[in-house]
Amino acid sequence: MRETRNLEYKESISNTFLKTVSAFANFGTGCIQFGIKDDGTEIGINNPKQACLDIENRINDSLDPSPNYTLHINTKNSVITLCVEEGIHKPYFYKSKAYKRNDSATAEVDRLELTRLILEGQNIYFEEQAAGNQDLSFTLLNERLMDKLHLESVTKDTYRTLELSTEKNGYNIAGELLADVNGFPGIDMVRFGDSINTLLDRKTHVHVSILKQYDSAIDMYRQYYQFEQIKGSIREKREMIPEEAFREAVANAIVHRTWDVNADITVSMFPNRIEIVSPGGLPKGLSKEAYLTGGISILRNRIIGNVFLRLQMIERFGTGIRRINEAYINNEKKPVYDILPDLIKITLPVIGGKKDLMQDENQIYFILKGKRLSSSAIVEATGFGKTKVVSILNKLVAEGYVYTAGNGRGRVYFVE
Repeated sequence: MRETRNLEYKESISNTFLKTVSAFANFGTGCIQFGIKDDGTEIGINNPKQACLDIENRINDSLDPSPNYTLHINTKNSVITLCVEEGIHKPYFYKSKAYKRNDSATAEVDRLELTRLILEGQNIYFEEQAAGNQDLSFTLLNERLMDKLHLESVTKDTYRTLELSTEKNGYNIAGELLADVNGFPGIDMVRFGDSINTLLDRKTHVHVSILKQYDSAIDMYRQYYQFEQIKGSIREKREMIPEEAFREAVANAIVHRTWDVNADITVSMFPNRIEIVSPGGLPKGLSKEAYLTGGISILRNRIIGNVFLRLQMIERFGTGIRRINEAYINNEKKPVYDILPDLIKITLPVIGGKKDLMQDENQIYFILKGKRLSSSAIVEATGFGKTKVVSILNKLVAEGYVYTAGNGRGRVYFVE
């Protein structure tokens, strides 16, 4: 068995193990086994009972505060196992420094991680801290509250009820994020062509209410991934990517991101997909399996999440991923979730389209699914000019995406 994030081997007892004790107490229960080489070979510890007393003394004398731990001696091989519990009185210091585990190594935490540990030890979340700016206005929030909650007016008591402020400390960071203007990052949206070297459009929404950020993201999505198909006198809205899936992914990014990191949520729009990247991995205590399954929700930003819930921007905690998946239930291509320690990326594929096509090409391909249409009918359905439609059709036919039947005015186009 090799060393892991929660298991470390030590051939002998020296003060180096105290850094790992700090790491386990700060970030997650783990064990240190003394009398085992790095390659897993068991060599044991001489006089293990006395060694256990030495370990106890080193921990009690060197860790501040002292964490909870247990010691066990394997009488068959004289290996000592020290198990350290994750503590509630964080941070746990060794020589005035706090440590963490990176895979199978132990390293000192940086300033941001130390600040998070201090807040966690005080049972305070980042969004609950007092806002740096107390001169805030809430025009958009007030409009939404009066509309969705049927309020005649919004007062300071309303903000306190929503936990956006307290009488003692004023507005908190959650309140500042919902204010019309704030000092925080936002959402950076880029529309690419056939490669990341072709940038067709870009909009960055920062230092504004997270409600405005959400609205702006939806607007840009609708501009490029929704269109109207004309059938006689009726206009039907068609979606190249399900709006419900995009809404849930953006709301999920805003509600669950780490706001103490100075980085934007990124929304990258491609002809065949949208990628939404949110700073920060999973909230502590939420496994990858539980996140992907849905039904269990641990909120990193509880106050913001509750406001989004009240404003009906999310339906219910823990259901976002399931709702995204349900939007693709009848589609061959499914959403992809990449979960890393410092970010979460959700990739939403175009439904019924082809991965190598440009936006307008994919729209025509999408319209032809299950139909046989003339070029004139495609002009009417897309609103594109005749020359543009013919040019795109010729390309799609030449590349094998679209097929034709008939000749002259009787020619129709279709997708197999």
